Amino acid sequence: MMPFLVRGLIYPLHEALLRRPTFAYFRSLERTQFLGREELEQLQMEKLKRLLRTAHRHSPWFHRVIGESGIDLGAGSRLDMESLRRLPTMDKQTAREHGAEMVWHGVPGGAYPYNTGGSSGEPLRFYFGRMRQASDAAARMRARRWWGVEPGDREVYLWGAPVELNNTDRIKQFRDRLFNQLVLNAFEMSRASMDEYLEILPRFDPVCIYGYASSLSLLARHARERGLRPGMRSLKVVCTTGEPLYPHQREIIQEVFGVPVANEYGSRDVGFNAHEAPGGQMLMTSESIILEILDERGEPVAPGETGEAVMTGLCSEAQPFIRYRTGDMLSYLEQPAWGGRGLHVLSEVEGRSTDFVLRSDGTVMHALAVIYEIRDKPGVAEFKFIQHELEACEVLVVTAAGWVEGETDRAIIADLQARLGNEVRVRVRQVDEIPPERSGKHRYVVSRVAGRWSGS
Repeated sequence: MMPFLVRGLIYPLHEALLRRPTFAYFRSLERTQFLGREELEQLQMEKLKRLLRTAHRHSPWFHRVIGESGIDLGAGSRLDMESLRRLPTMDKQTAREHGAEMVWHGVPGGAYPYNTGGSSGEPLRFYFGRMRQASDAAARMRARRWWGVEPGDREVYLWGAPVELNNTDRIKQFRDRLFNQLVLNAFEMSRASMDEYLEILPRFDPVCIYGYASSLSLLARHARERGLRPGMRSLKVVCTTGEPLYPHQREIIQEVFGVPVANEYGSRDVGFNAHEAPGGQMLMTSESIILEILDERGEPVAPGETGEAVMTGLCSEAQPFIRYRTGDMLSYLEQPAWGGRGLHVLSEVEGRSTDFVLRSDGTVMHALAVIYEIRDKPGVAEFKFIQHELEACEVLVVTAAGWVEGETDRAIIADLQARLGNEVRVRVRQVDEIPPERSGKHRYVVSRVAGRWSGS
């Protein structure tokens, strides 16, 4: 389909029929990104007041919580961050226990059930409305435009896809092609499948490729092993999402596909949070999200310090997520945003609390501390590190040429014990494959104990 037809007619008509104000919000975001930081924060407070009024009126649980906080939502009142912090934080367990009391089923456009991927535990079932859907789509369109990708341009999604299509899936597949989108199945990453993907990509010639960081780096590594460079004349950017993007992944994706890699940060429950801009800054969708970064005591951290991301979704009227503890570990900067924008700047998205590991003495370590000790060993094709207990961990390994039985595994054990503590028991287990999580993501590091450190 011609991109200008998708951009100017088909996509806007589709969103209008679904009662999603996607393009109106997109036009708004194109303007508000150039507000000054103070003006943008004032806009956040105006939206927060509307959200709290809506939640107080339509959600029994928030009616009680907001009432107990004593926040003044009267016509002449003005809110600030101190007002917001009078509310308690909430988390997935709160949403599970009180979800029925949070949902506004009468929200304009309707409330629709959804669930998180469950890659780090039990999935969360929640509801979102048309405005939340529109805000996510509009923010993604704006971020793509930073890289020269316009709505309606050809895009490839390396994403979860069903093996057998039912009627609903076929309709979605037809809609994707109508919008110039092609979905390749990230749940099926066999060598044969990846060979097929590498043939499809040049034929489709996308302007943007989008998918899980781990799946894209796996495809890139397979292409490099085969000596292939999938030539795509129109490709401008590869956008990664869903999990931390590690430096070695960025390097191989850029090398093989020959374009910049831009990381996206978001979640199903809160929505589209931030996206990397040219120059490397991670810019928040400040018009839709209020971000707090808190330490273990629940106090705001200083710029550059890491803490837990606590978010308020300003477009989450159907089921509000207000001061929602995400479990993600972030830091932020006070520097101006790229291109004269007033958007807030994240210093680093370091991953979920469960992407960190703990030394036996309780020291918190980034996942890269163990990744590097495993990844660079000869004969390691794929791996997954699991910290079951403070002094017990396991490494799953898919081996390749270069693996020396009894030698490589001992080297992994010795290097991990040097990192984690000599008393830590390390088991290396060879497997034929390492399947993705139910969400389709490939997690290199999973800690069953690190989450306790952050209180999540």
